[in-house]
Amino acid sequence: MRTDLHRHDTDPLTAVRNVGILAHVDAGKTTVTERILYTTGATYKRGEVHDGTTVTDFDVQERERGITISAAAVSCAWDGHRINLIDTPGHVDFADEVERSLRVLDGAIAVFDAVAGVEPQSESVWRQADRHGVPRIAFVNKLDRAGADLDTAVESMRRRLDTVPMVVQLPVGSEDAFTGVVDLIRMRLLTWREGGDTYVEGPVPEELRQEARRRRRLLEETVAQLHPGALEEFCDGSALSAGTLAGALRDLTRSGEGVVVLCGSAYRNRGVEPLLDAVVAYLPSPLDVPAVRGAVGDDEQERVCDPAAPLAALVFKVQATPRGRLTYLRVYSGRVHRGEAVWDAGARRTERIGRILRVQADRHTEVERAVAGDIVAVAGVKAARSGATLCAPDAPVVLEPPTVAEPVVSVAVEARRNADSARLVAALARLVEEDPSLVVRTDRESGQTVLSGMGELHLEVAVEKIRRAHGLEVGVGRPQVAYRETVSRGVSGLVYRHVKQEGGAGQFAHVVIDVRPLPVAQDGTGDGAADFVFRSVVTGGRLPRDYVQAVEAGCRDALSEGPLGGHRVTGVQVTLTDGSTHPKDSSPMAFRTAGRFALRAALRASVMALLEPVVEVTATVPEDAVGGVLGDLAARRGHISASVMRAGTAVVTATVPLAELFGYASQLRGRTQGRGTFTSRATGYAPVPGAVSGQVASR
Repeated sequence: MRTDLHRHDTDPLTAVRNVGILAHVDAGKTTVTERILYTTGATYKRGEVHDGTTVTDFDVQERERGITISAAAVSCAWDGHRINLIDTPGHVDFADEVERSLRVLDGAIAVFDAVAGVEPQSESVWRQADRHGVPRIAFVNKLDRAGADLDTAVESMRRRLDTVPMVVQLPVGSEDAFTGVVDLIRMRLLTWREGGDTYVEGPVPEELRQEARRRRRLLEETVAQLHPGALEEFCDGSALSAGTLAGALRDLTRSGEGVVVLCGSAYRNRGVEPLLDAVVAYLPSPLDVPAVRGAVGDDEQERVCDPAAPLAALVFKVQATPRGRLTYLRVYSGRVHRGEAVWDAGARRTERIGRILRVQADRHTEVERAVAGDIVAVAGVKAARSGATLCAPDAPVVLEPPTVAEPVVSVAVEARRNADSARLVAALARLVEEDPSLVVRTDRESGQTVLSGMGELHLEVAVEKIRRAHGLEVGVGRPQVAYRETVSRGVSGLVYRHVKQEGGAGQFAHVVIDVRPLPVAQDGTGDGAADFVFRSVVTGGRLPRDYVQAVEAGCRDALSEGPLGGHRVTGVQVTLTDGSTHPKDSSPMAFRTAGRFALRAALRASVMALLEPVVEVTATVPEDAVGGVLGDLAARRGHISASVMRAGTAVVTATVPLAELFGYASQLRGRTQGRGTFTSRATGYAPVPGAVSGQVASR
């Protein structure tokens, strides 16, 4: 049923849900979002991705490409609850948008394709949500498709996501005959008529009762194994009441011990109302999640979700619109009013809130204030970047910003006309402000302007945005990948003395270091093994503590350029084993310089290897084209890890160097007569065959 949008100032915090939609590309995230908006009465017409009429995919490129590029926020109400919803991208190139969104969300709906089950990017976004501790419910979508199977999709969740699925619905009918579900908690039948906007409730038909009872029993047993309260009732009566079951499902969802699984077909508007009921029943309100923590000077402080507390809000997105700059906030504590002055704690400057907007993708409704638990956009903030903390001037705090992934692909960009060079610089600055995962730098050797991002599509979209939004003709060079260097075999006992005397106080620093390799990070983002580890075993007070810290800082400086090709060095452990000082000429600056030059010398003396980014490619191709696709992947230095046949198609999984994938989409289409598709996700770095320092060749 539809409910009217409630005014937020009458809603308690317990009636707020900040929820994201997470999924692999083409699993149906945006369609789920559109049906939620339609079902809740926030829109009065069903938007369709294929028609380019969706609310959240409002950007021209999103509608042309049929994919979500930027996270879009919308707001609606259901059963007396306000739901702030963020539709996130599903393509791997835009995973940083998902990261920023997850930082401010309290819960999520993970959408899975009923035919494909858990796909590569489904797994990636699930792991991202794990890192942020975001509770999830799952919606198995597209049950009306040929080959759809709820049980197979659920099994892939259990196997690939290392979670405990708690299936609360039984599908009625399959593929084109999918008409409804049996609610296993209340044991009722929900049926949607073709073209109908609401469901019809009724008793479970005789032919489905036995299967429904069996599945209800499996659900009760699964819940009882995980929830002590449910186990006690189950042992006493060998069954669970609907109230106990629902309460246990809520507790297990919020603790992350299990995930409630629902099913339906968003395109046909089937299963959306129970999904909304599950969002309200199982996902947490802002009061149910731990208080946010922030830095206050050298100390750490909690900010509870209380409108009466001092203001603390995190900027998670900046967007340039034809009507000006919009800054998206999650308000964690306190409240903010229109026209109020706030403090940017990181930049240490005052900003003024011009307008506060309730967001409906590219449409906005102005409100007077925002309170703890709200996700809103504000106008008038001039300089705050993504990750900034806006707080009360008399109670400053710095909240932890979202992490930004390191770019892996770069292109050279230049204005076609010299007269447009200044405009291109301004356009690139605006682009980086909106998307922190883009990096702009000037190549020191060629003098070219280099734009770096998360993938070929990411850069293609960014350049096209410059062309359309700023009317610039831009030339683009061939994409280049971000290589890394690492130590294959280190050195011990390298001695470096830094001595400098130019009148007056001189500089003296003597250090002895060992260098050895560390395991390479597995995801290319620093979230795996450490990129750099420094330790000191100097004893007897031979080096003061601040000198040791200066040596570490100097070593970190040296990591920016390796000896093989000037690439960043990763996977290195440095041990400071000895050193000496001069009573007058030693200083932290001298030891920092010594640390930098000592590590550079050690790297030149070590056996170095070149690393390149690698991705996992999942290609879905016709059965008769498998041989050609496998041969092509092998020619691209790919390692085939799996090949599975599904109803006349093959799903091939391989690990391929990113540098070999440029232009692969068109090549795959050509080999499969346009029927082949592929997706990819970053998996980390791997050694480039034969790319090592000269010492290896001589051994």
